Amino acid sequence: MATFRYTGADREGNSVTEVVTADDRFAVYDIAHTNGHTIETVDEVRSLDIKKILRLEWLNLLLSRIKQDEMVMLTRNLGAMLKAGLPLSRALSVSIRQTKNPKLKGALMVLNEKLTSGNQFHEALGGFPAIFSRLYVAMVRAGEEGGKLAESLDILALQMERSSTLQKKIKGALVYPMIVITIMVGIGILMLIFVIPTLTATFKELNVALPLATRVIIATSDFLSQHTIIALISMALGVFGIISFFKTRIGRTGFEWFLIHSPILGGITKQVNAARTARTLSSLLASGVSVVSAITITNDVVQNSFYRVILAEAAERVEKGKALSEVFIEREDLYPLLVGEMIAVGEETGQIADMLLQIAIFYENEVEQKTKDLSTIIEPLMMVVIGGMVGFFALAMIAPIYSISDSIN
Repeated sequence: MATFRYTGADREGNSVTEVVTADDRFAVYDIAHTNGHTIETVDEVRSLDIKKILRLEWLNLLLSRIKQDEMVMLTRNLGAMLKAGLPLSRALSVSIRQTKNPKLKGALMVLNEKLTSGNQFHEALGGFPAIFSRLYVAMVRAGEEGGKLAESLDILALQMERSSTLQKKIKGALVYPMIVITIMVGIGILMLIFVIPTLTATFKELNVALPLATRVIIATSDFLSQHTIIALISMALGVFGIISFFKTRIGRTGFEWFLIHSPILGGITKQVNAARTARTLSSLLASGVSVVSAITITNDVVQNSFYRVILAEAAERVEKGKALSEVFIEREDLYPLLVGEMIAVGEETGQIADMLLQIAIFYENEVEQKTKDLSTIIEPLMMVVIGGMVGFFALAMIAPIYSISDSIN
């Protein structure tokens, strides 16, 4: 229960101000109607809550992050409630009570207030670009204008869910090698700091000639042992520098080019972008968005700059009256041949949204299978890499020992 103050007028037209306790703003309207009042403004009376301050809820609000799964659940629930006959404001009120994320809850409360002030839903959503993407706003707008908001929200929820699933599968395939590499680096650093100095002391006492690989390992070990903090800070700065470089335009473009042309990841990258392009276009066109607007919004959804160039060109050609399929057929180096051909069939039959959906489903299934295969391929490759590094380390340290034994004999 919360406390609200409302201002309005009674049956005689006299101004009134009342403070009431209710579940939400809608309950305040019911109370005012029972009292014979009309409402002009409603404000929640917020008291100083020491418990909330001690729980640092403001810090929780600042640091909270809205997950994709939360957005999918919100969108799906809104669509379901609208189908059940609830008005949008009431559906938002229910979502506010259900939402646990403080940042999303705050945004929904503002949206609800804007709706009560007479704003359209898509206009209110546009005030939160960091939470609701252009794709989200465009599909809601198309649903409002076409009187099919519930259907648009269902399509949007499916689009977001499939996109999230695709990202999770790709990240899941890369988690294993990243963990193995991290453990290898950690073990290598510990050995260089604590194990190698013992062997180094023996080599120095015997004053024997050492192979180049052994000298490199010993020099690295000496530096890490004598300047451990400096070395760790340097490695941390190096990792930060690499990450920062890949966030720049040149670094990001180079990384995108590598992903497209790499022998293992290239095929997956092309199919991921094909699936994302097809599903986004299909969702927008099915909701009633114009072709040019759908391509422009898809350009924002697709993150790879090489694919964004193709979509920008497609938008220009469609504006000039050209077929959408032309660009995709010409750019077989980035989009698989099936994409352009299926779009052409959709244009001929007038079912382009359905064809795009079939493309998306097909390539999403392909990516799912290839990520499973990728895990199978990565495991033996990682074993070879680990074996090679262990073998190099062992030879570099054992070879001098054999040399010393031979000289003693």
